[in-house]
Amino acid sequence: MAIDPDLKSILDSWAYDPDDCVRVVSLADGREVMQVRLPLGIEQYELDGRPDGQRPHGAESALDHHLDRCKSAGDSDFELSPDDCVELFNEGVLYYYRYLHLFQINDWRRTLRDTDRNLVLFDFVSRHATREEDKHYLEQWRPYVLRINAVAAAMIELADDCHQKALLIVKTAADKIEALPEVDEDTFKFERQRSLDTLHELADQTETTMPQTELEKLEHQLHEAVTAEHYEQAAQLRDQIRRLQDGK
Repeated sequence: MAIDPDLKSILDSWAYDPDDCVRVVSLADGREVMQVRLPLGIEQYELDGRPDGQRPHGAESALDHHLDRCKSAGDSDFELSPDDCVELFNEGVLYYYRYLHLFQINDWRRTLRDTDRNLVLFDFVSRHATREEDKHYLEQWRPYVLRINAVAAAMIELADDCHQKALLIVKTAADKIEALPEVDEDTFKFERQRSLDTLHELADQTETTMPQTELEKLEHQLHEAVTAEHYEQAAQLRDQIRRLQDGK
């Protein structure tokens, strides 16, 4: 019996909503995949391995294949041809789309994994491409990838109430972006400024929500008591603050 190629019933079962267009579902074989509803269709991504489920050259990804080639040849002697770079660039786009959607659904660990992976790709191509234009092609997007990577890592730490670690991650990423060599591309300039603005805002938010020390809590309560003219309570709070300070 021929399968009806019309996808209308499938699309009708999941109406397009730009604010809610990504879902993770379990398939009949037990594996989970991510699906993205587009205005005219549905995309499906493998959550692990290469996003399209392919195994180029028998490896998990083209990047893994070329990294193995580099290891066998020796780092100093290895080169990526223009065709190798095209293959790697096209594959990098697949990972970009996946971590873009993973970011939307707050899957921070997989976002971190995929952005780490593409940063390895950037460094690998920059070091080994034979053509200068290939060496520099990806650099216009480095600020963006560093930002998404840092935000994902920071959100993992914030989920564990590790505000200081999250703040260090964000500030370190901002410093890296500030220190990037200038790239004469509008995309680079736009993404660098947008990434710095985003990271500085996240740093401010992290500092604002950082749990207070016992001393900071008492000082805040003291300020409120004095403002409300609750002087007896204020005196008690001053005594507590003094004892805490003397105990340091």
